[in-house]
Amino acid sequence: MAIDYARLKAWSFPDVKQSYTAKDAILYALGIGLGRDPVNADELRFLYEDGLAVLPTFAVALGYPGGWLRDPETGVDWKQVLHGEQELHLHRPLPPEGEVVGRTRIEEIIDKGAGKGALIYSSREVSDVSSGERLCTLRSTTFCRGDGGFGGPAGPIKSPHPIPEQPHELECDLPTSPRAALIYRLSGDYNPLHIDPAVARVAGFSKPILHGLGTYGIAGHALLKTLCAYDPSRLERMDVRFSAVVFPGETIRTEIWRTGPGKAAFRCRVLERDALVLNNGYAEYRD
Repeated sequence: MAIDYARLKAWSFPDVKQSYTAKDAILYALGIGLGRDPVNADELRFLYEDGLAVLPTFAVALGYPGGWLRDPETGVDWKQVLHGEQELHLHRPLPPEGEVVGRTRIEEIIDKGAGKGALIYSSREVSDVSSGERLCTLRSTTFCRGDGGFGGPAGPIKSPHPIPEQPHELECDLPTSPRAALIYRLSGDYNPLHIDPAVARVAGFSKPILHGLGTYGIAGHALLKTLCAYDPSRLERMDVRFSAVVFPGETIRTEIWRTGPGKAAFRCRVLERDALVLNNGYAEYRD
C-alpha cells in the first residue's frame, strides 16, 4: 500500500494528555546515561528527587503520539522508517512533575522519488494542562526509506544548519551502556527495532540500534555540560540531523563550535567506528 498524500497530510492526531512524575524524568535521565558516576553532583541533580532538575531534552518524551506510523492506513512501511531530523524550542524550563497535552500535526510530506524514500515533516506543541502555557515546540523529520515514488511534492526540503570548516573548539565524550536502548524505550518509544534482533535484521542492521532520540538526548547532555554548566534553564533550542545509527555500548563524542553569543554548532561521532551519527547541529543557550 503506497502513501496517499492527501490522506496522510490530513492525518488526525488525538490530543495526548500525559501526567508525569519525578520518576519519569529520572528514568529518562538514566536512559541517556546519566549516573555512570553515582557521586557526580552535577548529574545527581537530574537523578535525585530531592530538588530534582529536569533535562531539557526530556521534552521529546512528552505528549508523544506513539507508533502511529505502524497503522497500515498511513501507507508507510514502518520497518523502513528512521528519524531524520529533530528540532526543539524550549519556551520555559520543564517542571519535575505535571500534566501536559501534546498536539501533533503533519506539516508536509516530500516525495524524494522511487527508490529514494519520502520525508514526513511533523510538529508538536506541548502545553501545561493547568495553566495552558506552552512548554516547548518540537519539529521532526521522519525518513521513510521504502516509500518514495508516490507522486507527492518534491520540495521544499529543509536546508541543514552549516558546520564551520575550522576545527571544533570544544568536545565532550560520553559512553553509552550496552543496555541503553532497553532503558530508553521505557520513556515511551517501544519500536521493536530497538530491542528485537529479528526486526533489526529486517531493517538491515546486525543488531538493535539506539533510538535516534536517545542519541539526541546524549548530545543534549553534552551541550548542557559543556555550554550551560548543567543549568537546564540555559538551553533554549537544539536542532540536529541524524546521519547514522548508534549501537548501544558505543562512545559518542560531541564536537562544538561557539558561533556567536548564545549560539553554537555541533555534531556527534561514534569513536569506535569514527562514524558521524548526528550532523548539522545548532543550539541556542543563555551565556
